[in-house]
Amino acid sequence: MIDKRWIHHPEFTSEQQQTVAELAAALNLNPSLASLLVRRGILDFEQSRNFFRPELTHIHDPFLMKDMDLAVERLIEAIDRGEKILVYGDYDVDGTTSVALFYGFLKRFYSNLDYYIPDRYEEGYGVSWQSIEWASEHGFSLIVTLDCGVKSVDKVEAATEKGIDFIICDHHRPGAELPKAVAVLDPKREDCEYPYKELTGCGVGFKLLQAFCIKQHIDIELLFEYLDLLVVSIAADIVPITGENRVLAFYGLKRLNASPRTGIKALIQVSGMSGHLDITNVVFGLSPRINAAGRIKHAKEAVRLLLSEQDEEAMEFAMEINKHNTERRTFDSSITEQALYMIENDDWFSTAKSTVLYKEDWHKGVIGIVASRCIEKYHRPTIILTHSHGKAAGSARSVPGFDVYEAIEECADLLEQYGGHTFAAGLTLPLHNLEAFRSRFNEIVSSRILPDQMVPMINIDTLLHLEAISPKFYNIIRQMGPFGPGNMTPVFESRLVTLAGRPSIMKEKHIKFDVKQGNSQVYTAVGFGLAQFYPDLVSGKPFSICYSLEENNFRDKKTLQLSLKDIKLHENDAVI
Repeated sequence: MIDKRWIHHPEFTSEQQQTVAELAAALNLNPSLASLLVRRGILDFEQSRNFFRPELTHIHDPFLMKDMDLAVERLIEAIDRGEKILVYGDYDVDGTTSVALFYGFLKRFYSNLDYYIPDRYEEGYGVSWQSIEWASEHGFSLIVTLDCGVKSVDKVEAATEKGIDFIICDHHRPGAELPKAVAVLDPKREDCEYPYKELTGCGVGFKLLQAFCIKQHIDIELLFEYLDLLVVSIAADIVPITGENRVLAFYGLKRLNASPRTGIKALIQVSGMSGHLDITNVVFGLSPRINAAGRIKHAKEAVRLLLSEQDEEAMEFAMEINKHNTERRTFDSSITEQALYMIENDDWFSTAKSTVLYKEDWHKGVIGIVASRCIEKYHRPTIILTHSHGKAAGSARSVPGFDVYEAIEECADLLEQYGGHTFAAGLTLPLHNLEAFRSRFNEIVSSRILPDQMVPMINIDTLLHLEAISPKFYNIIRQMGPFGPGNMTPVFESRLVTLAGRPSIMKEKHIKFDVKQGNSQVYTAVGFGLAQFYPDLVSGKPFSICYSLEENNFRDKKTLQLSLKDIKLHENDAVI
């Protein structure tokens, strides 16, 4: 197991300390809680109120986005003329929720539309040539793309020649040239001054519909009914839960827990989830199942589920998708095992700063997951490739602080296509370029990656004495959610803690023990994957823990417990 680095924030300046003290007094908060807010840029009472009580009125005017006026004008024109509109989305969770949201909402006001999801294996990512031919043959004159399209310059040009217009809703980085579409909605456009840059593809589609509602004088509450779909995209795409995303996620989770749409409700049931759902539940419970449709069969199945309005039909779709997810897990486990074996038995990897693996029979639908699994063991940028239509196609994942998209971009002459984000990307290349790509990619990574970036890190929010923990303390922590990138669950460090009983090992991998600090209350601590610390803990020496707080509900009795991230041992019991 790789040792982890515990990263502490820089010490507060005297001015920041003063802000913490003033905020603690204004809100009647423990200074440790006030420091968490200041670290998140919450500096006064007004900002605190907006943070703890987000309102949907806080979301931005959609017309601040470049080309929004053109997009709405063309959409309304198409409706007024009775044109056939095609809603086009990618095959992942962001794409399928985008299509379900956009198509589902627009269908309430206009019937001459359909949706299209490309086949992951036959068509690949983004706007496909097959889809343009299909749209042309079926008489569509307007295509609205969601979560893709910003780099489809040649496809949009070809479609235009066939009399098909495009409105592009994307959130990926544009290339050097924008497609000549009627409108390109993408907050990451260099010439776009939209105040929030981290929307999902579904979020950009939502903004277009928000603008449509404004222009058409439609009650915006009708659009807010679709926030359960939007929060699934926000969680699944691992975008920052800050600013506008946090407001949308907050209300999306409210809807998800109070009155989810029929398809999501069925999916929650078949997944066995219960209790209050948060971002983590969505990431690990709902997202893999929605994704599994496109990975194992066709993502249209996911859209059908999300649009379903009949309980019986939705349950049937949900059970089918759940079955795909079980298959996906089998592939995932088997391929991960093979990939790790290849790394461990190839001398090249002993000095490499990256991982690039290819095997022609790996299932294309799970290679992104496998890349993430490899990073869990070998903490370095990783690309997993498999054979697809005579080429090598694959997924890249990165480690915090390293831009894998940029590194791939520098190998563009060896690639046929690529796209993605800082931490995740997709690519396709000729088989004969594999070795050259692996070598160049590793050179680029080696020249840029810092030694610290190759060691997993745990960001510690603040030191905390166990005596400071209380139900009120936890309740305020809980209200700081939804948690996710940019607003992570607070992680605390407590030093010189001691056992209050003998630890127990669970399933040979995990550890559970009671712990106290000085005269504090005794708390139960659970560490998943930390069983290797057992021999050192039973020695009786004091140790440090980093952890987040969680509520354990057992037989209707709620208690606070510590969810351990890591343990560090002390050689002596000197007070720190």
